Amino acid sequence: MAEINGNSLREVGKTRPILEHITNKWSILILTVLCTQPARFNEIRRRLDGITHKALADALKRLERNGLVNREVLNTAPIGVEYSLTPLAQTLQQPFIALYDWALEHGPALERAQAEYDRTHAEALL
Repeated sequence: MAEINGNSLREVGKTRPILEHITNKWSILILTVLCTQPARFNEIRRRLDGITHKALADALKRLERNGLVNREVLNTAPIGVEYSLTPLAQTLQQPFIALYDWALEHGPALERAQAEYDRTHAEALL
């Protein structure tokens, strides 16, 4: 793993487009859902409370275009489509699991910090 230091930050311009493709809210959540097993569209949608049909369809197309998601048409009646991770996306499993675990562990502290900030800045406006 590369270390981040002042010199390596010159490379940030090279990483930005890539990170934008994989770190938007829905992409991370979709890839996290698919980390456990392949899933159909409606199953992914049910597991991602709040995502619209259009947002999910657009995100899956973007992930497929970026080589992170496989789309397989199933020979069922009615025809179904199943999504799974590509080998490239599987290399993101550990970082996403770590990020997910971090969010579960530190989410309450983040919420407390937000509440404290809002409280102190609301008082400053009075």
